[in-house]
Amino acid sequence: MKTFALALIGGPESLIIVLAVVIVAIIMIASCIRIVPQAKVYVVERLGAFKCEWTTGPHFLIPFIDRVAKTVSIKEQVVDFPPQPVITKDNVTMQIDTVVFFQVTNAKQFTYGVERPLAAIENLSATTLRNIIGELELDATLTSRDVINTKITAILDQATDRWGIKVNRVELKNILPPREIQDAMEKQMKAERERREKILQAEGEKKSQILVAEGEKESKILRAEAEKASEILKAEAEKQAMILRADAVKEQKILEATGEAQAIEMVQQALADSLVKLNQAAPNEQVVKLKSLEAFAKAADGKATKIIIPSEIQGLAGLAAGLTEAAGKEKI
Repeated sequence: MKTFALALIGGPESLIIVLAVVIVAIIMIASCIRIVPQAKVYVVERLGAFKCEWTTGPHFLIPFIDRVAKTVSIKEQVVDFPPQPVITKDNVTMQIDTVVFFQVTNAKQFTYGVERPLAAIENLSATTLRNIIGELELDATLTSRDVINTKITAILDQATDRWGIKVNRVELKNILPPREIQDAMEKQMKAERERREKILQAEGEKKSQILVAEGEKESKILRAEAEKASEILKAEAEKQAMILRADAVKEQKILEATGEAQAIEMVQQALADSLVKLNQAAPNEQVVKLKSLEAFAKAADGKATKIIIPSEIQGLAGLAAGLTEAAGKEKI
């Protein structure tokens, strides 16, 4: 206020000078206030020497004494390096490009540890890749990406630790062998596919033939079992039929024998009854002789060649002949 009052007393020129000094002072003070954004670190030097690291938030910089030497990003960064020529163990030259994922963990070491850290990481990854690929053959190189990535990551992480850099991972983006090798690999792959196709076809035909043979075998077994079962059923049926026929013949013979026995019994009973009735009737001598003649007639009807005629029947027969002749004369 005193300066401003003195400027008013001194005249307009003094006032302009004072205002200019005030504006310059405000600008200088404003320029000395620095606000560090998120995920950034400021490396501050005082009189050319490292003083401190500023993290997120406002900070005051002393003019002409302090200065921000480097602004460092602590976010994870991705760097895609161009293809590098490498030689395998079996002397095949190929082009391999890598992608490195890294993060700054120490801003001071990153600022003062190495000049051009990205170029250093690129050269270090190239030399490490050549050393690793030089121990592998072509086929192993093409099929061992994970192993190569792990080895490069471990070596780079250890080497860049003193630079304040943490290498999180390294990926092989492309592996490009020479054109003639690619043609040979394509032919080999084509031949391998044709071989696999033939093997699959042969296995398919083999399985098909096996299935057909098994089907025929099972069919024959089933037919044999069916024929066996049919023969068994047929034999059982014939057996049952024979048993039934035998039972029928047996029953028939039993019935016939029973009928014959009953008939004989009835005949004998009739004869017995006739004799009983004959005895009850008290027949005379002529009747007895007549019955004897009837019995002789039945005996004569047999197939015997010789017949012995009792004397009583002979007399009775002569009487019968005489009666027959007499009856014939009367008719004449």
